[in-house]
Amino acid sequence: MSQDEVNRYLNFSLGEEEFAIPLLSVKEVIAVPETTPISHTPPHFLGIMNLRGQVISVIDLRKKFSINTKNTEETSVIILDLKNHFLGVVVDSVTSVLAIKNSDILEKPMIESSKSTEYITGVFRKNEHLVLLLDIFKTLSQEDKSVISKSATKAAA
Repeated sequence: MSQDEVNRYLNFSLGEEEFAIPLLSVKEVIAVPETTPISHTPPHFLGIMNLRGQVISVIDLRKKFSINTKNTEETSVIILDLKNHFLGVVVDSVTSVLAIKNSDILEKPMIESSKSTEYITGVFRKNEHLVLLLDIFKTLSQEDKSVISKSATKAAA
């Protein structure tokens, strides 16, 4: 990857914090749909939704990251294409599309924590604040991946 190469990211907020994900992984952004809960799943797993005949698992990224949730008219679901599954991710608001040069991406800080921060791929300075660049797939625990996979399988049956 060249230092001058520019990649586009979808910028969104969770609480007071800003995040961004690669635009290439985003299929679309929609209003928060009605979801069908599935029992025995983690608290951040809202359930499944039907999007034009396709069943998609939905997680609340705010709950996953332990950020206070506040549903407003800007609360959205980002539909992501994670190679073999689609996933809906609830966020407080989608703010913009950022064109970021690789040379403008700072390395993530080393954080001592019992929880992994592998999902943070870098940091971008936007005006006066920092935006964390995320790999959504890496935010998912093995349990999350299992629930998503099982939901897709049940829906296909």
